[in-house]
Amino acid sequence: MESRTLEHLLTLEDLRQLKYRYLRSVDQKDWDGLADTLTEDAVADYGTPAMGDRLLLEGRAAILGFMRENLGPQLISVHAAGQPEITVNGDTAAGTWAFTDLIIAPEYQLVIQGAAFYQDTYRREADGAWRISRTGYDRTYEATLSLDDLPKFRLTSNRWATVDQ
Repeated sequence: MESRTLEHLLTLEDLRQLKYRYLRSVDQKDWDGLADTLTEDAVADYGTPAMGDRLLLEGRAAILGFMRENLGPQLISVHAAGQPEITVNGDTAAGTWAFTDLIIAPEYQLVIQGAAFYQDTYRREADGAWRISRTGYDRTYEATLSLDDLPKFRLTSNRWATVDQ
């Protein structure tokens, strides 16, 4: 029983690390790293008013294409997730995460801030690695703010300012 409990705890930690790696890869624009967090048949369902209609992406390639195009070096993003509730069932698992994000779009003088609850499913693949097979969220809120309305706001550092767009 003790080794099974230890195995379960190690699986939970693997899944936490997977989610953190997914979010970090998005924020660091590490598209290869992001690809490694997703199954090939992954589905992403991002319900966000900023993009208009609900956004449903099917397949790793579609998710990566969207991220590259919409969250590239023209945007600064910070995503954080915590308070995971994870259920493991053999080689599959499900998780709910509290989530906040902040997006700064200097080109458009715009800030987007929001919160949501992510609903993820995970699958342990043949190589033994856990990957996200479905991810998505429903917004608790999303707010936009024009930087023009904040005359004292100064962006004093931008990691992506020197990256070729």
